[in-house]
Amino acid sequence: MRILLIEDEHKLANAIKRALELQKYAVDVAYEGEDGLILAIGEEAYDLIISDIMLPGIDGIELCQKIRQEGIHTPVLMLTAKGQIQDKVAGLDGGADDYMVKPFSFDELFARVRALIRRPKGERDPVLSIGDLYLDPISFKVTRAGEPIELSTREFALVEYLMRNPNKVHSKEQLIAHVWDYDANVLPGTVEVHIKNIRDKLDTPFPNKLIHTVRGFGYEMRDKS
Repeated sequence: MRILLIEDEHKLANAIKRALELQKYAVDVAYEGEDGLILAIGEEAYDLIISDIMLPGIDGIELCQKIRQEGIHTPVLMLTAKGQIQDKVAGLDGGADDYMVKPFSFDELFARVRALIRRPKGERDPVLSIGDLYLDPISFKVTRAGEPIELSTREFALVEYLMRNPNKVHSKEQLIAHVWDYDANVLPGTVEVHIKNIRDKLDTPFPNKLIHTVRGFGYEMRDKS
């Protein structure tokens, strides 16, 4: 899952980025409102936007309003040092979905991120499943037919994205956009290598294959049984 973080305090932004990456998210960072807006309304879609309110140039509330005016409904989590009720109201009225006051714990941030990413698709069991494959995005455990599967951070992110969007063909470019950082130099061949490694773990030992290649288009997670 891919997150856009807009925060002008470089030290804090880098700390949040590292923490979220350890939680298996791909994170792009912008340090100014204008740069954040360009990324938010660009061609690459995000699963969540985290934005500080006090930003150079366009502030977080104006940025959120402009995103909504563009018809983008990506969940937005506002971060700010302000705790007054009127600031919270202004942020939520501007189109934000949630609000956190600095300083905050990373555990609370992770919980809010998980809740917001789930929200657009409705309330559901946090454990994802397709056939006999189960993935828990909270504990990072993956099993198939009751057998534990060990995945790398990037492999886990790829499997989670495919499981959240089953029965759809995803191009290599789409997978790169959602699983790798914006500034990562990732070639389509890298996706092929990761998919092969995932298949070796998830599909090869089992009779029913879940990851399918649609030649010329991409990959699809589907249970044909």
